[in-house]
Amino acid sequence: MNDSTLLDIVYSDNKIVVVNKPSGLLSVPGKGPENQDCVVTRVQAMFPECRKFPTVHRLDMDTSGLLVLGLTARAVSDLMEQFRQRQVKKRYEALLEGVVEEDEGVIELAFRLDPENRPYQIYDPVQGKPGITHWRKIGIENGNTRVEFTPHTGRTHQLRVHSAHPKGLGHPIIGDRLYGSGTGPGQLKLHARYLCFEHPKTKEKMEFDIPPTF
Repeated sequence: MNDSTLLDIVYSDNKIVVVNKPSGLLSVPGKGPENQDCVVTRVQAMFPECRKFPTVHRLDMDTSGLLVLGLTARAVSDLMEQFRQRQVKKRYEALLEGVVEEDEGVIELAFRLDPENRPYQIYDPVQGKPGITHWRKIGIENGNTRVEFTPHTGRTHQLRVHSAHPKGLGHPIIGDRLYGSGTGPGQLKLHARYLCFEHPKTKEKMEFDIPPTF
C-alpha cells in the first residue's frame, strides 16, 4: 500500500487502532518536513478524534507489522503500562541470510547506541544494556533461514543486532542495510506478526496475527 494517506487498519474502535505497518514507513514523525509522513500522522488523518501523541510502542522504519495506538490519553496510559509490565505478547518472523544450524535458543547480548554512527547499535558487555530474545527455526528456504523471534526485552534494533552479531546467530536479516547487505529502505525481511494485549477499556483479550508477505 503506497498511497501516502492510507494505512492497513486491522482493528479500530473509539479507544484504540491496530495497524499493519508497511516496511519503509516511519512509526512516528522524524526531524524535518520530509520525515513527517508516518503511522501517527496517517492515523490522525483517518481518525480526527485521535490525540496528539497516540504512540505506545514503535517499529523500526524498515520493519513491517502490527502496531497498536491509543486514541485517548487513558488508552495510551493503560497500554504503555502493559508494555512496561511486559504483559504484552509479541512475536516476529524473519528471513535470515544463510543457514542457521540450531533449531532454537535464547540470545542474551548487551548493546548500546554508537553515538558516532546513529542509529547503529554496538555490542558492549560493559556499558550496554542487556537484550533477551528467544528464537525458533521455522525452516530453510532457498539457502536462507526463516525464524520466529519472541523478544523478552524491547531494545532498539534488538532483533537485528541479535541476528547479525557473531555472539548472536551470526546471520543478518535479509535486506538489513545497517547490519547486513541491504541497500535501501523497504527491503528488511522482519515482520511483527503477532500482538496480544488487554483492551484498555473493556479489558478483553485482544489478539492479532498477520503473516508476512515475504
